[in-house]
Amino acid sequence: MVDVILGLQWGDEGKGKIVDFFAPGYDIIARFQGGPNAGHTLYVDQKKVVLHQIPSGIFHEGKTNLIGNGVVLDPVTFKRECEAVASFGVDYRKNLYISQRAHLILPTHRALDKASESAKGNDKIGSTLKGIGPAYMDKTGRNGLRVGDLLDKNFVTEYIKLRLKHQRLLDGLNFHEDISAWEEEFFEALEFTRQFKILNGEYFINDMIRQGKTVLAEGAQGSMLDVDFGTFPFVTSSNTISAGVCTGLGIAPQQIKEVIGVSKAYCTRVGSGPFPTELNDKTGEQLREIGCEFGATTGRPRRCGWIDLVALKFACMVNGVTQIVMTKADVLDSFEELQVCASYHIDGQSTEQIPYQMNRIDIRPVLKSFEGWKKDISSQKDFRNLPVEMKYYIDFINKYLGVQVTYISNGPDREQLIKVH
Repeated sequence: MVDVILGLQWGDEGKGKIVDFFAPGYDIIARFQGGPNAGHTLYVDQKKVVLHQIPSGIFHEGKTNLIGNGVVLDPVTFKRECEAVASFGVDYRKNLYISQRAHLILPTHRALDKASESAKGNDKIGSTLKGIGPAYMDKTGRNGLRVGDLLDKNFVTEYIKLRLKHQRLLDGLNFHEDISAWEEEFFEALEFTRQFKILNGEYFINDMIRQGKTVLAEGAQGSMLDVDFGTFPFVTSSNTISAGVCTGLGIAPQQIKEVIGVSKAYCTRVGSGPFPTELNDKTGEQLREIGCEFGATTGRPRRCGWIDLVALKFACMVNGVTQIVMTKADVLDSFEELQVCASYHIDGQSTEQIPYQMNRIDIRPVLKSFEGWKKDISSQKDFRNLPVEMKYYIDFINKYLGVQVTYISNGPDREQLIKVH
């Protein structure tokens, strides 16, 4: 049996904490897509740690953690992550596995990412410059190197061939920076990565399922950044929706049971692209300040706005979401008035559907106002004790989406999660 946890907005929904909370109930936690452009923030022993590629179940004793074939792996970032995990006294080698089919991010992928973004001028996508896009492009172009290739004696020869191809592209983009230091660090990290259990991930995970083991599939980024269904072209390079679990881990669709969608009580976005409910005013700044809205991977300030139910309902539909975890509800504690986007106004017409090309049209969000609860909920543990105004806010969202909010996060710590009765 496989359950999925994924983001329903533009990423940064707080998935790391939610996976960490649910992980004890599963045997295997598996990342199925994305790369080090994802940052899942956890608090372990009151200390903050950000995981980029390692599954968020790594801090739970006796749990198997799998980096699936759908992930693009940066060995340098991976080595740093492992060192960070080890500082908490965790023996990561004991329960961390890597699929041999996962593609590697090379130093030249990072260079290509930087060169490509620079060449776009004012039309930048807002890439994290981690080499994710170029690595996925090599994957679909059938040029990439995979983790399993590390075990091949001809790896260096194949690397040189691919590097020469990349150099021609870099020359065409007038990129002439010296990346020798990147390469030195890369080859050191490769030796570190070779020490891990590199296996046939799809056979491994399906064997575990047949033995009755339970799997929690962990997504990165958010549904509105999906390469097919997100706000294209301002999207990531992988399928962030639940369908990506099948291709990113090698499991059949009928194995998936629960799809747990994670959404903030408001909206944020990092980088460029459409954001209908964005608030470029004091309210937006207040959301950013109270919510500490700065990218876990890049440190960039996040754009902030009210919750967009049009986009959220679309995400629930394409993912087949069965329940929602609402995060950062406590950020709204001090607001006298809250608003939600219940429809879009486009070309004189109202719609509750996501348009084809959001960045080419003028979208005016149609907002519905709610009275704020003006109470500190961060210490609450029982849904029955939450303010009436908050319950009304949640109830409206439940009815609009046709999916129930089952948990409410009211702070960053593990125990700050309220089950909805």
